[in-house]
Amino acid sequence: MKLLPATELADSDVEDALGRAVAVINPLLDVLWGTDPLGLKRQTPPTAVSRVLNAADIPGTLAWDDMSTDDRINWWVWRVGALNTVVVAVPGVLGVIGRRLPIQDLLGFANQAIVLCAVARELGVTDHRRQARMLASVLCGRDLSVVVHDPGDSPMHIPFTPKGIASAVWKLVGVLDAVGDELEKRPHPRAPFRYIAMLPAVGVVASYLGEIGALSRAAKRGRKWVEQQQAPARR
Repeated sequence: MKLLPATELADSDVEDALGRAVAVINPLLDVLWGTDPLGLKRQTPPTAVSRVLNAADIPGTLAWDDMSTDDRINWWVWRVGALNTVVVAVPGVLGVIGRRLPIQDLLGFANQAIVLCAVARELGVTDHRRQARMLASVLCGRDLSVVVHDPGDSPMHIPFTPKGIASAVWKLVGVLDAVGDELEKRPHPRAPFRYIAMLPAVGVVASYLGEIGALSRAAKRGRKWVEQQQAPARR
């Protein structure tokens, strides 16, 4: 039960928050993509370490160059997104109590936003305003195509250290918390997973499976949004 009155955010407020989120997400993706301080990703002839990186299809490796767009998008969903979903599912340990905590929607929204921005980049969409519009459409059900608001902060610098990455993720969570009830509009686990997730202990497994399914659907919607934007207008 909420003690405070519900407040409907304006489209410009949502775009401002998502614009600031995108300004954090893209440097995070850049860290994973471009950081190679020892020059191991593209080493020729390949060393033992570079072979391991290529086998894992890490972005920026020679193996990554040979992957199709579908394979790259699947990598972001089923490797990065799937790993992040472990954290999203943790409240499921508490069963129905965990489902009532707002933290799961907040973490789930952040995870989906990260993967959606990665999908957009793989499809050639690097403009932060367009990425924010995509997040608004897929995760909030809002059309921001007519909003002319400033898209938010400049991208932040993220050191390639566990502390730097953790700090950036924490800032992202804080930024997204500003959109309040918009978090609940994101793609959610399907009904069977939500019901099982209400059970203590086993709920974490159901939460994980449900969230990874929701993430996959969000990625597909994001790709569809980008492709519709890029499609030539019919005369």
